[in-house]
Amino acid sequence: MGEESEPEWRYHAAIAAILILDALVIGLSPRGPWDDTSFSRGAIGLLGTSLAYIAWYRATFKRKGLIPWLDLWEDPARSAKIEMVIAALVLALAWAAGSPLQPHLPDPTGLLLTLAGLLIALQSAYVMLSIGPLKED
Repeated sequence: MGEESEPEWRYHAAIAAILILDALVIGLSPRGPWDDTSFSRGAIGLLGTSLAYIAWYRATFKRKGLIPWLDLWEDPARSAKIEMVIAALVLALAWAAGSPLQPHLPDPTGLLLTLAGLLIALQSAYVMLSIGPLKED
């Protein structure tokens, strides 16, 4: 077998940026069979966020996949702390999206950001525990 080349991530990032921009700013979305443009905007934003994650994963780890296994991390202790700070920021953004910014965003925005923030915090806690008290010798 030949050498594996680095997977392309730029297309994912470009499409993600367009979809997220549309969901947050432009608002161009079909009514769909559910007769609700805000649901379509949310689905477009969720698809854009998913593509942004795939682009980040491919650019960061230089491989295809979705799960950032612990052995792929260069400095898990430092990265887990940064990840926990990001989780706190996402949760603060979720609060803002669900309270003062609610009239300007699709209804489930705060809920989806809360889910993302809690998943980031869970990943960070897993890494901290795996390299700390639960570390195998």
